[in-house]
Amino acid sequence: MTTAAVGSPGSARRYLHSLWLLSARDLRVRYATSILGYLWSVLDPLVMSLIYWFVFTQVFQRTVGTEPYIVFLITALLPWVWFNSAVSDFTRAFNKDAKLVRSTAIPRSIWVGRIVLSKGVEFLFSLPVLALFAIIAGAGVGWGLLWMPVAVLLQTALLVGLGLLVAPLCVLYSDLERTTKLILRALFYASPIIYGVADLPGIFSDLAAFNPLSGIFTLYRMGFFPDQWDTFTVVVGALMSLGFLGLGLLVFRSLERPVLKEL
Repeated sequence: MTTAAVGSPGSARRYLHSLWLLSARDLRVRYATSILGYLWSVLDPLVMSLIYWFVFTQVFQRTVGTEPYIVFLITALLPWVWFNSAVSDFTRAFNKDAKLVRSTAIPRSIWVGRIVLSKGVEFLFSLPVLALFAIIAGAGVGWGLLWMPVAVLLQTALLVGLGLLVAPLCVLYSDLERTTKLILRALFYASPIIYGVADLPGIFSDLAAFNPLSGIFTLYRMGFFPDQWDTFTVVVGALMSLGFLGLGLLVFRSLERPVLKEL
């Protein structure tokens, strides 16, 4: 069965059911032997946020971002961890379970979807940390918080599209796994996480809009920092996220058979 087989309501329900079962299995395996369990979902972005907060507020004089800076950081670092961990796992999505990928009758795109969903659930589980720090830091909350579900949907579309590109290409070209890790390192600093789009000078502000994460992170921050709104960045980010989804679907459809032969 190919990706295109998800057409009828019945097959769509089976696809979603299988997707949930696989994602739930990933979460159970991840936390089964872990003492800290759920806390691992928040420790990484929390420690990163505290380090950057300390460096930029206690060691150096900060000229970027908005107060409270710890909330400014966390609103972008939490979705970044979702993005980074998902894209990293895409590079091994098919090779890790090669036997199952070859033998199962469900659409192979589900091996990408399971990663997006399981990492997305971890992201949602980490949101109470953002709420806690917003309360402690006294961050104001506005109607812009309603943009957060839109940001989640756009990030999901972006990740699915990237997964459908990265996962099959890493099977066909093994060097892409290491290349992807290097790109992710650079992308961290090229994305408005420790700074905002408005902090970028001149043409760099316009160029940042063509990183879809810029628009997505802007939407995440709107509930606490409405002054971060940039229409051009948000619109371009949304269009690029949907564009990556469409491109991923087309590329995956053409590469599915070569991938199965390689596996």
